[in-house]
Amino acid sequence: MNRMVKHYSFGAVLHLLFLLLLPSFVVFSQESADSGSFGFGDTDSTSGNMPAVKISGEISAQLLAFTDELGSSDKRKGIEPGNVFSGKLNFTASGKTADGVINLKVEPDFSDDSFSSPVIIDEAYLRIYVGPVDIEAGLRKLTWGRADSFGPLDVINPVDYSDLSDIGNPRDIKLARPMLHVSWNMGTFSKLEGVFVPWFAGNKYAMEGRWAPPQIMGLPGQIQAGVINSLPGMVPPLFSAYLPTIIKDANEAFNKEPFDPADLYQKKTDTLKYAQGGLRFTTTIGESDLGVQYYFGRLSRPAYAIDLRDIAVLNLSLPFLEIHPEKIHYSIDYNYFHQIGVDYAQVIAGFNLRAETGINITSDLKGDDEAVYNPHFVWSLGFDRDLFLGINLNLQGNGLIRLMHDKIGSDPLVIDTENGKKITSTRITAILSKKIFQDELELKTTALWGIEDKDFFIVPAIIWSKNDITAELSVGIFGGDRTGELGQYRDNCYIKTVVGWSF
Repeated sequence: MNRMVKHYSFGAVLHLLFLLLLPSFVVFSQESADSGSFGFGDTDSTSGNMPAVKISGEISAQLLAFTDELGSSDKRKGIEPGNVFSGKLNFTASGKTADGVINLKVEPDFSDDSFSSPVIIDEAYLRIYVGPVDIEAGLRKLTWGRADSFGPLDVINPVDYSDLSDIGNPRDIKLARPMLHVSWNMGTFSKLEGVFVPWFAGNKYAMEGRWAPPQIMGLPGQIQAGVINSLPGMVPPLFSAYLPTIIKDANEAFNKEPFDPADLYQKKTDTLKYAQGGLRFTTTIGESDLGVQYYFGRLSRPAYAIDLRDIAVLNLSLPFLEIHPEKIHYSIDYNYFHQIGVDYAQVIAGFNLRAETGINITSDLKGDDEAVYNPHFVWSLGFDRDLFLGINLNLQGNGLIRLMHDKIGSDPLVIDTENGKKITSTRITAILSKKIFQDELELKTTALWGIEDKDFFIVPAIIWSKNDITAELSVGIFGGDRTGELGQYRDNCYIKTVVGWSF
């Protein structure tokens, strides 16, 4: 739903790398010159003069097949391998008062005849140390809150949902944003943070292919069906004999002027109008870790309203009623909101407890604005614990409670952005794992369950690790109600194998 992440050439990447590492090398050269050496001869490599440059990363090979493609030989022949090979390359240059970090993703594209090797900047930022204050500036992934994954207080970075086979790696699917982040270490156990994000990007969704959300791509059919179903109430009884002709003409008009859902997501958000920022304070009291934060920004999921009130035109000639789909009015934006939240973590009786709660206050304080999400409470509660026989359970529940829910969808000819949503939305995430054979083999199952949506996503996996080599075989199973956010992908069950090497 936001613009694609930019791809950069190797030349641009090397240029950016040079700029970030330049301060460290300048300091090194100056100190070497003062000592009569430029890094050769009698210079002691342990003296601290030489900046520490660390390079790490990983290379992986992946094969993914969707189960609906394995049903016949013709479909199996048409399977596209996608990004079979990928890699990560991380550079960190550490000096006495600053660090420079560049994390790259390398994703060769084999989907067509022309091989390409796009390089994506995953993160690139500079960290400066000024006494107890740390200053970070650049492209950054920043996590707030206590939840293990997708917590309601973790609101700074958008998420890439364009491929849900990677949903089990929350940090990997986060999208870095340009930001200024300042941390003040107030003693041993307390910290005050401030962040400023100059412009905004929402969550990223596929607009084509099997990961394009059917709930979004199906909007034209929903709009057409809604209008057709409302026509009997719009035609006076005197003209009811002409209703079949009116419906026929309306369907033809819709088919002639199709509504493109992609038009809803061309919002320009890279301006200071969409600037956002916040403050967060964390401390430890006794055995409890506590946090409180305020954030002003934009909800990462766009809100839209579709107004159908002007598409029906009365006239004096038969069939009496004309339908004009081109007169559909829609609005789309990322709603601004204020968030006030608190979080808590503590170990009690072997349970590593984590909790978050807060309120997101939008501009729809009456609950009747179709283009704005209603204010809502958000919460998260979870724990992890070793159970028995070496089995570990990580369990987390996330949810929200919509305020003024009875005002949603009050006008039948205006599609509210929250039409059909229940007063609560709840999702349970569970990870059950056990390591065997001297911890080299891990049996792991990840499950997501949408309670109100009555849908689920289950990923059983077998993971083998030996030194720096990892091999994984997993199966992704979507199921449940097709109208749910997970159930809408029930045709996308898959089998995936990954072999990787870290260095």
